[in-house]
Amino acid sequence: MSEVHINHVYKRFGDVTAVDDLSLLFKAGEFVSVLGPSGCGKTTLLRMLAGLETPSAGEISIGDKVVNDLPPGSRDIAMVFQTYALYPHMTVRGNIEYPLKKRRTPKAERAVKVKDAAELLQLEELLDRKPRQLSGGQQQRVALGRALVRDPAVFLLDEPLSNLDAKLRAHMRAELIQLHERIGKTMVYVTHDQLEAMTMSHRIAVLRFGVLQQFASPDEVYRKPANEFVAGFIGTPSMNFIAGEIDNSDGKLTFCGGGVALSVQAGLLPDGLIADGDKFLVKMGFRPEDIFIGDQGDDALVSVVEPTGHEVIVLIDLNGNEVVARVNPDVRLKAGDKVKLRFRPDKLHFFGTKEGIRLNV
Repeated sequence: MSEVHINHVYKRFGDVTAVDDLSLLFKAGEFVSVLGPSGCGKTTLLRMLAGLETPSAGEISIGDKVVNDLPPGSRDIAMVFQTYALYPHMTVRGNIEYPLKKRRTPKAERAVKVKDAAELLQLEELLDRKPRQLSGGQQQRVALGRALVRDPAVFLLDEPLSNLDAKLRAHMRAELIQLHERIGKTMVYVTHDQLEAMTMSHRIAVLRFGVLQQFASPDEVYRKPANEFVAGFIGTPSMNFIAGEIDNSDGKLTFCGGGVALSVQAGLLPDGLIADGDKFLVKMGFRPEDIFIGDQGDDALVSVVEPTGHEVIVLIDLNGNEVVARVNPDVRLKAGDKVKLRFRPDKLHFFGTKEGIRLNV
């Protein structure tokens, strides 16, 4: 196992900065996801770790070795690609064994390593098949097997589940979690799928335009997003926002905006953020599960009802603001219903309007 240290790394392509002053430390044996929308720099980062791209500035270390100038084969890493990249003319055995042949590993040792990898990934019955005879999930496991036999210090995985259907993705997520627990190696997993990142990772690095937005546990990223972008990107459905201001004119904090007025719970914002008699422009955020539909609260109108089986997603017009709520399937609603909304006062999030930075303590 090895730590991966990314120290003030930049990557520029002409006038475009794909990775901008990025510093991260992945602990030995940690499963880290690099998450963000298309074009955020996550694959560029992975390619720099693999040695397929060279940083424009900064330093990358794997273990105690600076690897900026090392070729991919000298970095003690293994990469699993989105497209699997299997050799179609080789059997499963041949694909898994190939990196060992390249290293001139003795035949007997190769056989043992291939057998161990096949058992770990439940590929024993498929060793003599060609890739075209395998399902997508089986091909993905072969690609993992080919990486495993190299026994690298660090695994790099580039959206390896994106070509699978939803059911198979869920199955492979569980397999990857179990695989990591068994081998205990450092894994860096690039994805645009927040569900993958949230369910598999010890920590998540969220990128936007090549800039790190937050690096924290899945629970912290969800419950204490560092800024408005992370708050809106993490969560399905995403967080609701209402623009307004916090008023401290009477010594008590009150949010007013979008036709909503409510008291801000003591301790939710840092002391001294807003002086007595002052007002502060903010965006208030709240998760769909933190809204109550009942007999008390602000008047609202149901726009769309989307039953999903285990829950119901409801789009609501709240004084001209489109709000999404997640409710129990026993709640019977239809478009056009007039309802009342209440917010969980301890689950409100506040962000500055200028840079979108989280204001909550």
